[in-house]
Amino acid sequence: MTWFKRQSGELDTSGEKKVRTEGLWVKCEQCRQIIWKKDLEDNLNVCPKCDKHFRIDARARLAQLLDDNQYDITDADLVSTDPLKFVDLKAYSSRLKQAQSDTGLKDAVINAHGKLNGRPVIVSAMEYSFIGGSMGAVVGEAITRAIEQATDSKQPIIIISASGGARMMEGVVSLMQLAKISAALAGLDETRVPY
Repeated sequence: MTWFKRQSGELDTSGEKKVRTEGLWVKCEQCRQIIWKKDLEDNLNVCPKCDKHFRIDARARLAQLLDDNQYDITDADLVSTDPLKFVDLKAYSSRLKQAQSDTGLKDAVINAHGKLNGRPVIVSAMEYSFIGGSMGAVVGEAITRAIEQATDSKQPIIIISASGGARMMEGVVSLMQLAKISAALAGLDETRVPY
């Protein structure tokens, strides 16, 4: 009787399913707890054990903030250029392409129109994963446009800053963006629209 003897020396594993778990779990850098990613997202990206706040990207911020995750993106046609042909360890144009590929964004900000508790609102959310959320000409222009839209429509604006500062690869152009945004905010302030 050969109930427990294998007839051939090989096992057929073609029918076995491979379970992929990468991307399902996150390790907290502070307490070293392994957390199911869905639990972390349900807890607004805060570790349930030690209360460490994980980074939240711009899209997640919009989803958390705006009603039913419904919003219209504006100013998505703006794209950074490399007028200085800047090179340090890597060409700025290569950094831009890599950041665009990694984040799926054209630059470090998303402008959106949506509703917050049923009321129309404009949101300008910065994305730190795009070259450290640094502010170049496109980020400055996009935020300024959002402020001007809020001024014209008399809708409140929320600006979520996640910036590493001025984008050095664009030189003085990046430094001018804060003044441009400040001037637009001064105009918005005169309309007494909340921001």
